[in-house]
Amino acid sequence: MTNYTDTTTPARTDVRPTSTRSGSATRRPYAVQGTVLSVGALAWAAAMAFGGTDPGETGADVVAFAFGSGLFQVGLLCLLTVLFRTQALGTGRLARFFVRFESVLVVLAIGSTIADGTGVSDLDQTPWLLLDLFWPLSMLGMFFIGIRIAIAGRWRGASRFWPMVAESWAVVVIPTLGIFGQDVAQVVAPLHLLVGYVVLGQLVARKEG
Repeated sequence: MTNYTDTTTPARTDVRPTSTRSGSATRRPYAVQGTVLSVGALAWAAAMAFGGTDPGETGADVVAFAFGSGLFQVGLLCLLTVLFRTQALGTGRLARFFVRFESVLVVLAIGSTIADGTGVSDLDQTPWLLLDLFWPLSMLGMFFIGIRIAIAGRWRGASRFWPMVAESWAVVVIPTLGIFGQDVAQVVAPLHLLVGYVVLGQLVARKEG
């Protein structure tokens, strides 16, 4: 009688099954970036709601405004990272260049925010004034990016058009401040952040890879 050798591979008991959490992280690879954007927008909205859109040059309001706006700017960098990875503006070199260029603007704007928060900025001096200009320039650049995302159509559903809503912050708030004054702008500015960037952050966080 022939003896047959059992060659069945024994079951591994030292391998754990893939967790649901790991699966969720794979399906939603931009959860961290989206969350940072939403938190940053909330922080800046709170700073403006309590301290106004122009907190002055010294005091706790300045520090709170710098912290909130700085965290928001970090959120913008996270958003730009997602835009670059997903080629949301398009697949060409110009689209990639524009995302990189906007990232440089935001980094310089962060430098301006740090300078303001630490009290070293002096807008009477040309170099500091030029650095301060990168703040509105970066926000204007985000507005054009929002338009381009909608035109490119590489993002689907609400995430295709919501960037244009969120990134219209500068073109809505700055005229509001000039026409209606600080009191109205103090309401419109944080409300626009809540409706725009906070929601956009959640759309990015839920975006599947």
